[in-house]
Amino acid sequence: MLNAAVAAVTDRIVERSRSTRRAYLDLIDRERENGIRRPNLGCANLAHAYAGTDEDREAMKADRGMNIGIVTSYNDMLSAHAVYYRYPEQMKVWAREAGATAQVAGGVPAMCDGVTQGYPGMELSLFSRDTIALSTAVALSHGTFEGAALLGICDKIVPGLLMGALRFGHLPTILIPGGPMPTGLPNKAKAAVRERYAVGDASREELLDAEIQAYHGKGTCTFFGTANTNQMMMEVMGLHMPGSAFVNPGTKLRQELTRAAVHRLTEIGARGDDYRPLGWCVDEKAIVNAAVGLLATGGSTNHLLHVPAIARAAGVIIDWEDFDRLSAAVPLIARVYPNGSADVNAFEAAGGMPYVIRELIGSGHLHADLMTVSPGGMASFGEKPMMDGETLAWADPGVSGDETILRSPAAPFSADGGMRILQGNIGRACIKVSAVDKERWVVEAPARVFNDQLDVLEAFKAGELEQDVVVVVRFQGPRANGMPELHKLTPPLGVLQNRGFKVALVTDGRMSGASGKVPCAIHCSPEALLDGAIGKIRDGDRIRVDAVAGTVDALVDAAEWAARPLAVAPPAATGMGRELFGMFRSLADEAEKGASAVLAGAGL
Repeated sequence: MLNAAVAAVTDRIVERSRSTRRAYLDLIDRERENGIRRPNLGCANLAHAYAGTDEDREAMKADRGMNIGIVTSYNDMLSAHAVYYRYPEQMKVWAREAGATAQVAGGVPAMCDGVTQGYPGMELSLFSRDTIALSTAVALSHGTFEGAALLGICDKIVPGLLMGALRFGHLPTILIPGGPMPTGLPNKAKAAVRERYAVGDASREELLDAEIQAYHGKGTCTFFGTANTNQMMMEVMGLHMPGSAFVNPGTKLRQELTRAAVHRLTEIGARGDDYRPLGWCVDEKAIVNAAVGLLATGGSTNHLLHVPAIARAAGVIIDWEDFDRLSAAVPLIARVYPNGSADVNAFEAAGGMPYVIRELIGSGHLHADLMTVSPGGMASFGEKPMMDGETLAWADPGVSGDETILRSPAAPFSADGGMRILQGNIGRACIKVSAVDKERWVVEAPARVFNDQLDVLEAFKAGELEQDVVVVVRFQGPRANGMPELHKLTPPLGVLQNRGFKVALVTDGRMSGASGKVPCAIHCSPEALLDGAIGKIRDGDRIRVDAVAGTVDALVDAAEWAARPLAVAPPAATGMGRELFGMFRSLADEAEKGASAVLAGAGL
């Protein structure tokens, strides 16, 4: 039986989305019936589409089988996407095995937040999601595909691919992951070197060696940040081949799961008897499953932006109150770094997503009755893939292989999902407390106010923050500078906390999916550039961040607070291409809606 709170939130979303979802379903019905597709294209148009292939031209001309459009995020700068180098050529072979054809429809940019953290390039990061959505739309706009295979893993890439592909929701679509790199230097050891470097006790050479030991090969980073949270969500939404999220690259199992995905895609097209278009799969129940999975596994706070944006692209409206209500009802059943010491490889070995999904279906926290790409429905995602000789097979994952990593909903790490919505005279913000010690859930201390995270680092180095402090970093919202992650603040704030000070962060910006032990009130809305009250805070104001009561307030006399002027915004930065994204900054809507310029501009 479905949990009552999950059912109630689902009903709220269905009711709120009634008109927008209907309009979306009407759109994809029209596109299926009357949109641009191969039988309607002129001969010259088709000749252009087929000119780049020799092996498949005759099959394409005959139009007997599905033509799959591959949208790839391959590059060899980003470890998670470097694995995709040979995928298109392999997928073409596997498509032929099933009587179909495949073409690379287009590429999308895949930038790495790990490379750009703390530098100007990070100000393009969130808007790269919208750029990916646009690039996906361009790739699929030719009308020559009956299905789509999306190759992408990391932070903005999966949300962007989905946002773009959902506007072509009449096409059956499968997301194909590449898997995590093997385990390197443990995350806690890496974090310890970072903190030692922050206080001058480790050299740059020592830090670089530690980082390279941690990030050492092809595949996703092994902590449970935004990239791996993406893969978790694709499983609970039913958009992968079951159990494929965390299988390492370069293995026979990884290859066979990709092969199975291509074969399955050919079976769920409009010409067959098992039509499963993306727009039918991504409905209100799938979006609730994504939110539940996020909370049950302690995933990245970045998805408080991405889930609403993905949902809007499918005509579904979810807000932070929905997450807050779900968090109160969904148990935390996984401990993966930064919410524990294990990495995703240890998580996978303990049972991984098949265990999580089976258990959450059994406890009534996941919708089991949604359309998935798998013929076995959501229940099949509760089975673990394996090689039975040369054959791909699935089996029950059994009991948790390590109860310090995975537990059942009946005996969770926490009775709730560890995310809260904070509201007060500063605005509306989010906080993730699943990795924060409970004695730190309430912090009341004087404010130090900054307009740039680099200024925080300078103040830390100068010893100006050696006290109980609430660090306020404003003008970091989507309209101001693209809402960069403020991950460089994690080591110094962690050092201050380790020294015994009460420390918290309040910002209209983002923190990384790797943030953890310091309480952070993030995504504060309205942002400072849109006259948000975070712009009223002054040095020395007493700030209270209370994750127990769900409040974030400046403890300032109400009359004084009302009369206090807003801070003047710094001028928009230029260089590193940031000026080219002025349109995105000017159109981006608030964080709770997904901070998307393209969705706002489209009126979605």
